[in-house]
Amino acid sequence: MMAIDQRRNTRSEDQDSSELLSRRAWILGGTAVATAMAGASRADAGVSLPVPGRFPLLLFSKHLHWADYPLAASITRDTGCEGIDLTVRRNGHVEPERVRQDLPRAVEAFAKAGVPVAMITTDIQTPDSPHTRDILETAKELGILHYRWRDFVYKQDSPIPPQIDALKPGVSALAKLNDSMGMTAMYHIHSGFHRVGTSVWDLWMLLRDENPDRVSFNFDIGHATVEGGYGGWINALRLVLPHTRGTAAKDFYWAKNAKGEWRPRWCPVGEGMVDWPRYFSMLKESKAPMPLQLHLEYEEMGAAGTGQKRLDLPREKVISYIRRDVETLKRHRAAADLG
Repeated sequence: MMAIDQRRNTRSEDQDSSELLSRRAWILGGTAVATAMAGASRADAGVSLPVPGRFPLLLFSKHLHWADYPLAASITRDTGCEGIDLTVRRNGHVEPERVRQDLPRAVEAFAKAGVPVAMITTDIQTPDSPHTRDILETAKELGILHYRWRDFVYKQDSPIPPQIDALKPGVSALAKLNDSMGMTAMYHIHSGFHRVGTSVWDLWMLLRDENPDRVSFNFDIGHATVEGGYGGWINALRLVLPHTRGTAAKDFYWAKNAKGEWRPRWCPVGEGMVDWPRYFSMLKESKAPMPLQLHLEYEEMGAAGTGQKRLDLPREKVISYIRRDVETLKRHRAAADLG
C-alpha cells in the first residue's frame, strides 16, 4: 500500500476515492483483505476513510482541542498528516456520553477534508468502564477498529506481582469483548511513577498470552527512551514488537526543573535523545501494520501541547510546529523505507 499522493486534488474524485478506499488492510490489524468500494464518496458520513501505508502518520487530536471538527480536519490535512487519532474521552474532541451523536459528526467532517479517523483514544480500561459499549459500537459502525485503552496505576501499599495477577481477568475480558467486535485495543506506555507499563515487561506479562490483534501495546518511543535511554528501550521493543499494534512518537532531553530535579523535557522531534534511525529500523521488522501517532507535548506548543481548549499562541505558530515535526518524522520514515 502506498501513501496518499499529495497531488490528489488534481486527480479525478472517482479515481482518488477508489484508491483510498482500497487501502483498508492495516485497519484490521493486517488480518483482512481490502474490500473494493469503487464509487463510494470520500465524504461518506457512514464510515471513516481508509488509511494509507503500513505506518500511517497520525496527529494526536489532543493538540487540536481548541479547534472544531472542520478546522481540526483541515489542519491535519494541510500539515501533511495521513490521519487523526481522535480523543473520545473526558474533555476530548468527543465526550464519551455523547459518542453516538458526536463521533459520526466528527468522522463526517474529517472525511470531507480527506482525512481518515484512523483510531480513537479513550478512557476505557475494562468492559465495565463507563460508556465502553457505546464507544466501541459507534466506532465499529464508523469503520474505526483501533483504540487506545487507559493505563493502570499501581497501589503503593501492595507488592507488584499480585497486582499484575489481579489485572489479568479484566484484560482477558476486554480481549474477549474486542474479539466479539473485531476491535484492537492499544495500551499506551508512559514514563514516570506508579503506572503499569512504565517498565514494559510488566505489561508484557499481562498481554503475552492474549491475541495482540485484540489487546496490544501502543509503544511510545519517547517514554520508552526516558525509562531505558541506552539499551533498555531496545530490549523492550524487541520483546514487545510482536504484541504491538500502534506506536507513538515524541522526543525529549534531560533537564533540571525549578526544584533542581532532573526530569525529561519534551522537545521537537529530532532535537532530543530518541534514536530515530534505530527506532524506525526496528519497526521495519514488524509484520503487522500500525498507526504512527505524533505527540507534541513540549513547552514551545503552549496550551496546545497540554490539550487545552483555548490557544495562548498564534494559530499559525502552532500549525508551523506541527508541520515541522511531521516533516521530520516523514524523513526518518522514508529513510527506513517505511513510507
